[in-house]
Amino acid sequence: MTNGASGLTLTTPEGTRYRFDPGALCLELLTTGGPGVFARYEVLHRPDDLAGWLAVSRLRLDPATVTVDADDLAAARRLRDALWRVAQARTRDEAPPAADLAVVNDAAAGLPLSPQAGPDGSRSWRTPLTGAQVVATFARDAVDLLTGPYAARIRECGAHDCQLVFVDTSRPGQRRWCAMERCGNRQKARALRSRRAPG
Repeated sequence: MTNGASGLTLTTPEGTRYRFDPGALCLELLTTGGPGVFARYEVLHRPDDLAGWLAVSRLRLDPATVTVDADDLAAARRLRDALWRVAQARTRDEAPPAADLAVVNDAAAGLPLSPQAGPDGSRSWRTPLTGAQVVATFARDAVDLLTGPYAARIRECGAHDCQLVFVDTSRPGQRRWCAMERCGNRQKARALRSRRAPG
């Protein structure tokens, strides 16, 4: 899986901001929308939307260095939608749909971003970049996740009204919430109210 600064700042429908770390680059892509019920969260409408979103992903790409065209955008959305179905199948210990795995594998066959080491030990990407390279990088991260030691730790948030997916990289393997400051705290408050309720 691709390393880097982890976590995205998400905003609830009520306007509350919180930090969400899905544990893998490929799962960050799922926060941009998706198939079915996730379509209402769609943020990748135009090629520039994908370039802009990459700046807040763990890749931290400067949008000015990424060329994204309509085909790249369509490929990113196709990969994302397939990853949703693959990840959801894994959360239920089911075999991922073959057609969706084919989408992931086909995307992973492309040329990914080329990493570079800086003199200070920093990591960056060789520029200029293309949207096709970005899609291949997300897909290769997905292959690494699905075939690696954390494949059995892909989970859905334990809150009844949250479907965010993450990989549990915690040492004990007991992460239940997308973010403790959001769903974890809401669940704690609910449990406290039910204990205090009369009868």
